Amino acid sequence: MAASILIADDDAVQRRLVENMVQKCGYEAVVVDSGDAAVALLTAPDGQGIDAVVLDLVMPGLDGLGVLAKIREAGLSVPVIVQTAHGGIDNVVSAMRAGAQDFVVKPASFERLQVSLRNALNTSALKGELQRIRHSREGRLTFADIITRSEAMAAVLRTAQKAASSTIPVLIEGESGVGKELFARAIHGSGERKSKPFVAVNCGAIPDNLVESILFGHEKGAFTGATERHMGKFVEATGGTLFLDEVGELPLAAQVKLLRALQEGTVEAVGGRKPVKVDVRIISATNRKLLDLVKNGQFREDLFYRLHVLPLTIPPLRMRREDIPHLLRHFLARFCAEENRTITGISGEAMAHLSQLDWPGNIRQLENTVYRAVVMSESDQLGLADFPQAAAHNVPDGHVQHSEPLIVGPSTAPAMGSGIEVPMTPLAAVGSLAMLTSAGEVRPLEEMENEIIRFAISHYRGQMSEVARRLKIGRSTLYRKLDEAAADDPAEGGANTTS
Repeated sequence: MAASILIADDDAVQRRLVENMVQKCGYEAVVVDSGDAAVALLTAPDGQGIDAVVLDLVMPGLDGLGVLAKIREAGLSVPVIVQTAHGGIDNVVSAMRAGAQDFVVKPASFERLQVSLRNALNTSALKGELQRIRHSREGRLTFADIITRSEAMAAVLRTAQKAASSTIPVLIEGESGVGKELFARAIHGSGERKSKPFVAVNCGAIPDNLVESILFGHEKGAFTGATERHMGKFVEATGGTLFLDEVGELPLAAQVKLLRALQEGTVEAVGGRKPVKVDVRIISATNRKLLDLVKNGQFREDLFYRLHVLPLTIPPLRMRREDIPHLLRHFLARFCAEENRTITGISGEAMAHLSQLDWPGNIRQLENTVYRAVVMSESDQLGLADFPQAAAHNVPDGHVQHSEPLIVGPSTAPAMGSGIEVPMTPLAAVGSLAMLTSAGEVRPLEEMENEIIRFAISHYRGQMSEVARRLKIGRSTLYRKLDEAAADDPAEGGANTTS
């Protein structure tokens, strides 16, 4: 879905002229004939999302300066480009002081309006990204910071907003990379506990023997290596929110103690002598079906019902394709600022093609793809050639591709939590493993182990939690083995290469 530009002008001829130019720029035009109508549309709680406004300064009733004042009172951050038939410096200064971002003199040329709109949208996207990052770090993230225009997300947002006003336990379900933690932070940042800590714990990244210690704390000397007292995540989050990410990865022994903590409102540290009272709001998340784990005996049924009080299912990116153009613009603005690049935008061809891909890695994969394109591009606009993996995935008219995933980097995908890249190309011989070298000698165990890990990552399409679970090793162990493999691989420039 293209950016929506609101055009407010009482002159029918001028409205039609600007509307044609906006549409020629590739944007969607929304037209109103008065300032009051513009304010009503912008402030409607369930109204159409507007990305920028082209506003006439001189209108009967509520004029342009009045509209700018109403926008400021409502706390809206939508960029406004004012247009006037009189290019007097006083009008321009007044409009800029009132919050306008740019101005054009009637009749504006197509090139002038195109540049103004492009700059306004890029600046707005960058401000939005910086605000999201700042709010996330300060624990003040709200639902306004979630980028979406999708109808599929509307019901999810309404349910999440209701959940924010209470302390009801929330279970967020969805594929990896859809933004489950973002929703958890928005629920916390929109509730009464927003001034208190938001503590996130990735249950899949904790070694089994340290789960209880990390969640509930331990006393000094409770076990070998416990050189000092540790309060635990429950105590750390007291008064605020504890976010249990990948909660389905918790071992059964820890599930028992977690259930008791939720029931009693107390935790007992490892080696502790008495329970400690805690007051935390629990939000959990999983990319697996917890009910299936319950049926398989891998997750306690009583704990499931404690967590599954208010379920939220976030749809994958392929189910809300209208969000892709908006996400692309925001990521482009952010990475251009971070990398000090002056890329003005993404071509319509590239935008349309990227919007039709499945994105099995969801928003995280889309973000990494834009990052790579910004770093590697040599032009001032990203085209389809800057997304070589996307260009290789031809989408027939009327069809949606569901085959191989779009991969970030040349036949590689980043291993999350690790600074290396893992080959994602499937092994040629599926289900077989060569045990001997060409000289008839037994292959080194480490070499075969690395081959098995690479195959598992390919088979499960980079979902590292699933890879670790199927290989029956911890995720930290998996990442360590990947780091060691990269250090020994001459292709990666490892330290153990020979000359």
